[in-house]
This record gives sequence, structure tokens and C-alpha cells, in this order.
Amino acid sequence: MSSSPQEQNREQKEEQKEEQKEDKEEPKESWKDCIYNPRTGEFMGRTASSWGETVSMFVCLSLSDRETNTLDDNVPRYQDRVANPGLVIRPHAAEISFNRSDPTNYNQYIQNLHNLLQRYNDSIQERNDLCMVGEYTEQDNEPIKKVCQFKRSMLRQCSGLRDSSFGFAEGKPCIIIKMNRVIGLKPQGDPYINCTGDSPLRMQYYPSEARLDKMFFPYYGNKAHADYVQPLVAVQLLLSREDLNVEQTVECKLEGTNLRNDDDRDKFMGRVVFRVKVSE
Repeated sequence: MSSSPQEQNREQKEEQKEEQKEDKEEPKESWKDCIYNPRTGEFMGRTASSWGETVSMFVCLSLSDRETNTLDDNVPRYQDRVANPGLVIRPHAAEISFNRSDPTNYNQYIQNLHNLLQRYNDSIQERNDLCMVGEYTEQDNEPIKKVCQFKRSMLRQCSGLRDSSFGFAEGKPCIIIKMNRVIGLKPQGDPYINCTGDSPLRMQYYPSEARLDKMFFPYYGNKAHADYVQPLVAVQLLLSREDLNVEQTVECKLEGTNLRNDDDRDKFMGRVVFRVKVSE
């Protein structure tokens, strides 16, 4: 049954009232809501927690930029003391095993040594400075640091110049020892390398006194000291026929200085251990 015109008119008026009521309950957003919206608690479109995260990130980035601009690129950022250096050897292997009659057995070892010594070629080192033996080369106020020369030829029989096989062809291999770089390190005393075997072994050091001269310290970092080379000590294992086909354990230590070489928690701090087995 259809409604009368009076009833339809009354229904339309009631619908209009409901719509007006809804408009009052849910007012449209105004320009003020763009600054602070009381219904969502947002300020400038962000909640309080969101603003907190943004401010924190800004502070962190600002501090990071400040550190970057004020700290010296040559010095480790969080260094509270000078670290104790470790020793490493070349060829880069904890176990050196080869047949002296077969060059393919030891070519990798001698190539490793030749690669290391390229920067020590006499023609390159002659461009560097002759420094005072036994004295630190301190250059704190110099923007570009001079480099003390260490010539490859100083390693004599272990230089790869007189014998390109570094003694491997004879079964008397050369092992080159160097100390890790530590910025600012100035070892006290008269540091030198001393090697011992688990059985009596004849050894020859080059340079003969096995010293890591103080002229090569301190190191100022790669940026200011770009051409710096560490001092090297070579030890040649003069193995006899009785030593062949027997695994020899050799330990080399940094001696004559205040630097540590006896920390059981770090087997490479001031020392290095390697094994050698030569067959024929």
C-alpha cells in the first residue's frame, strides 16, 4: 500500500534532521586540524611517538657529522690505548709443506714472498728517507710524513735477488716476519725477533741482528703515511738431511721490548707459530 503525500513529506523532513545531526557529530576537518588534530592526537601530521623518533634520529646524525668533521682520519675513532701488535709470516700459511725436488710444490710460496717484497725493491726505497738508526721518527706536526727506507737487498739470501727460490729449492726455506701496523706505537727497548724450534734447528737471520729498528716508529696511518713500509726480519731454516721428512714446529717472538708476547688468550700477540715439513 503506497504512502500518502503527507506521510512522504514527513519522512523526508525526518531524514533531513538525521543528516543534520550526523553533520554536527562528525564535523569536517578545518585548517586548524593540520596543526593539531584533537581526534587523533597528531601534531603537524605526526603522533608524539613519531616526533620523538624523528628528533632522536636528527640528534644522532648531527653527532655523527660532528665526529666526522672533528676527528683525525689517521687515528682510530675509539682507541683508548695503543694496542699490542701481533706477528705474521710470509709465505702466508700456518703449515708450509713441500718437496724440494718439485718446484710446483713450492712455487706458490715463493710467489707470495716476491709479491710482498715488490714495495721493498731498492729502486723504490731509494726515494724514501735515510732515517736515524735507533731513534723514533716522530713527525706529529708534519702533514705528510716521511718514510724511512727499508731495502729488499738488506734481506740478502732471503731477498729473492740472489736466489729467486728463497732457499726453497735447497730445502732451506726463508720465512719473512713482520709486525702488524699499530698507529702511534713506539716500542720501548730494542725490539728484535727470536725464533726457536721444538727440536734444535740451525737458523740464520737477515738482517743479521734481527732488529725491528725504532726508526720505523711511530706509524701515522694510511692517509698521512701512504708509502710506509714495515721493517722485516727474515729467518732461513738451515735444515740438515736429518731434518727432512720431519715436521718442524717453529715459534718466533718479539723480544727486547715492553710489548707482550705471552698472552695465552691471543696466540699471535707478539709471537707467531708455524710448521714446516720438507721432503725430497
